[in-house]
Amino acid sequence: MSEKPYVKFAGWGKFLPARIMSNDEIEALVDTSDEWIRTRTGITERRIAAEDESSGTMAIEAGRQAITAANWDPEDIDLVIVATATPDHIGFPATASLVQEALGATRAGAFDLNAGCTGFVYALVTGSQFIQSGAYRRVLVIGSDVMSRIVNWQDRTTCVLFGDGAGAVALEVTEQPGGLRSFVLGSDGSGAKHLLVPKGGNRYPLTHEMLEARSHLLQMNGREVFRFATTKMHESLTRTIADASLCTKDIRMIVPHQANIRIIDGAKSKLDLADGTMFTNVDRNGNTSSASIPVALCKAMAERPLQFGDHLAMVAFGAGLCWGAAVWQWNS
Repeated sequence: MSEKPYVKFAGWGKFLPARIMSNDEIEALVDTSDEWIRTRTGITERRIAAEDESSGTMAIEAGRQAITAANWDPEDIDLVIVATATPDHIGFPATASLVQEALGATRAGAFDLNAGCTGFVYALVTGSQFIQSGAYRRVLVIGSDVMSRIVNWQDRTTCVLFGDGAGAVALEVTEQPGGLRSFVLGSDGSGAKHLLVPKGGNRYPLTHEMLEARSHLLQMNGREVFRFATTKMHESLTRTIADASLCTKDIRMIVPHQANIRIIDGAKSKLDLADGTMFTNVDRNGNTSSASIPVALCKAMAERPLQFGDHLAMVAFGAGLCWGAAVWQWNS
């Protein structure tokens, strides 16, 4: 074993609810159209959780897939991290604890991480550090969100964007060089007002008046978030690729946060990328927040698998306002 352990993706998995909501369905709810949604977001449909589904239940299914793919015994898992902005319970218990118990990971520690839509990148970096430090050997990282429960279905500017889902990766110590090469994590709290759920938390406990005003639901300043996202996606990708002593042409695949095709294309236009480098599936899933990148990664690996030595970049932005990017050398 090297002085500093390496980490690899031992397995991955995803869960998407069965219910598909098309743009035509949204058109029946608010003043919008399929053409308007497609043109401005690239989204054609999204998945919506059933009444008995939650961030926790979806995380369990995605986690179970990742564990099976990794051929792990759940009792060998050291840590479970669930990135979510829509936990099963306000305050406690952590959704990760519910997932840990359901999976039979009896030895594992467990905690939730909330960095909005950037949550998976933060969780991936955190889980990797536990392994690279030598503290743990196996870490399960999951991104799971039920955005349909906090979206205002009367707000046509936001309800068209989001969907539900979960994605997971099983991280494992390895002697094969590679794994996490570099990362960038950032936050600018001055922009928090542009993307938030304003009421209903501890600072502003929920009241009947707040419910009527729908102030317990997501609100977004789309213009400011768009400007922020296109800038930070480009900046953080450029920096983390350079920190790995690489250039954009060295990157085999970029899996960005699947928020809006115009944001992705805006960042792409600023980068010198080979054709096919940027992977997207926003058209079918919409913005699934913390699940966005791992769900897209699962689809990418099914369609055009990475080979040993290939470089993968991941980048996201989210509420906070925060951002994150990571470069991973494929060693699985």
